[in-house]
Amino acid sequence: MASIDDLFKRPTIPSQKRKLNATKDPNEIYKSIKLNGKANVRTNGQTTVADEPEEDDDVAGPELPPDMEEEAGNDEEGRFFGGGITTDTAEVLDFIDERDQEALARPEIIDSAWVRKLALNFERKISKNAELRAKFESAPQKFMGSEADLDADVKALSILSEHPELYQEFAQLGCLSSLVSLLSHENTDIAIDAIEIIGELTDEDVEAEQAQWDVLVDAMLDAGLLDLLYQILSRFDESMESDRIGVLENLSSRPSIAELIGNDKPMIPWLISRAQTRESTVSQNKQYSAEVLAILLQSSATNRKRFIELDGIDAFLQLLSAYRKRDPEKGTEEEEYVENVFDCVTCCVDEEGGKQKYLDGEGIELCLIMLKEGKMSRPRALRLMDHALGGPAGISCCEKLVEAAGLKVIFTMFMKKIDTQSTEHLLGILASMLRSLPGDSAPRIRLLGKFVEKNYEKIDRLMQLRRDYSSRVANVDETIKSERATLSAREQVEMADEWLSRRLDAGLFSLQSIDNTLAWLVAEDDGARAHTKQLLADRDETFAIMKTTLQEQLSGINASVAEDDTMRKDMLETLIAFL
Repeated sequence: MASIDDLFKRPTIPSQKRKLNATKDPNEIYKSIKLNGKANVRTNGQTTVADEPEEDDDVAGPELPPDMEEEAGNDEEGRFFGGGITTDTAEVLDFIDERDQEALARPEIIDSAWVRKLALNFERKISKNAELRAKFESAPQKFMGSEADLDADVKALSILSEHPELYQEFAQLGCLSSLVSLLSHENTDIAIDAIEIIGELTDEDVEAEQAQWDVLVDAMLDAGLLDLLYQILSRFDESMESDRIGVLENLSSRPSIAELIGNDKPMIPWLISRAQTRESTVSQNKQYSAEVLAILLQSSATNRKRFIELDGIDAFLQLLSAYRKRDPEKGTEEEEYVENVFDCVTCCVDEEGGKQKYLDGEGIELCLIMLKEGKMSRPRALRLMDHALGGPAGISCCEKLVEAAGLKVIFTMFMKKIDTQSTEHLLGILASMLRSLPGDSAPRIRLLGKFVEKNYEKIDRLMQLRRDYSSRVANVDETIKSERATLSAREQVEMADEWLSRRLDAGLFSLQSIDNTLAWLVAEDDGARAHTKQLLADRDETFAIMKTTLQEQLSGINASVAEDDTMRKDMLETLIAFL
């Protein structure tokens, strides 16, 4: 058996490797070089890389500076010698960074000194930009930097809206006049930013006192704000997105000064024209124009008269006619646009001149079509008709409603179960017709006939609604009575408006309208009187409960000094006498 030595013998195949000639021991060569100062490795034998002494690091190049050895050790690839700064410099930079962080963490004090500094910088930027624009008019690149600085300073003014206590000092420094003047700036972006800041400063959400707000607005109006706003509306091109935003921001800043816009002749005509612009899809600008116009009309009688004189009611009725059978898509700009157009017409028909314009524009006929065939427009048309028929001047509208065969439409809706808001408007329409239509006239006789027909079913419906609203108001009255017992006389006076608001929310107005209607029927028709008396007796009630409601209305009128209430006062006194 072969031994282990035989198994691991060197193979008999001759090796092809080249053998090196025997050389001296490398250690001896190394020692001889070190011992002989004049020796040279080239003359003392052939050496290889292995002959050189081994070192811990394979780093080539010059020796590192002593103060950079630590930083160089952090360089994994050994390509650089540290960060390029000394230890002292690094400490200085760290100190500066710490101070900067402390300054950022420290809250900025916004006071009078801050406002003066802000105003000074703002005025400097305006002056510098104007100077460079005049000097380099044909080289825009030389003044664009100043305009960027000015734009940034304009935007920085928005922080003032959080500190309305500084409005007065800001106005006294003359900066508001400068801000308003930027509306006519050649750079559209700067003009847009100026409009946006004006909108923020005059926004209703700003917690400013009336005196602070007055100082701000008066200063801007003295600087010609209204004229510049109208000019910028005509100047902007809405096909550009930036200009469109500028128009929107301009419009949003208007409601807070609604009373003055009635005297600004170009503005309301522009809004009416913009709301009438034909568009395949209602744009945000068109919707916003109608919305702002609605706000202006609701805020000022002067604006309503101006709108009526410009035939705005007829123009907006034509806009609404497109929706007599068609509803706008829900959740779109068009839906909100239609609501705003309804609001504009509704608040104007309360005016005497507005009722006649409403009749001339065939508003009654349009509303009746909407009541029969509309969906989204139905409750809004009912509300519009309620306002048109109300008041001493509503007699012509009441007669027109009967003439246009509207009684059938009104009473058909009345007998159905509908929402509370629509019920309230229907009750208002019935009360207005009984109050306004002349006695023994054909329209009034036709109206009374509707209540009498079908065994007084309309009166049954009125009594059913009366019990419902009376129960709600009684519950609120009990709560108020309990609260009144715990309050002093002064506190009761302070809570009077709050209590009245609660009663109205519970249905006090509807209850009063029902009792007015029933009182008229009791006074004019013996059959209606007997039927109403029987319905009250079913619950051990008498006409006294209706008399109490009418007496409360009369007390409220006695507290009023309005001349228009004289006729209503006489009417209530007569009805109470019948009861």
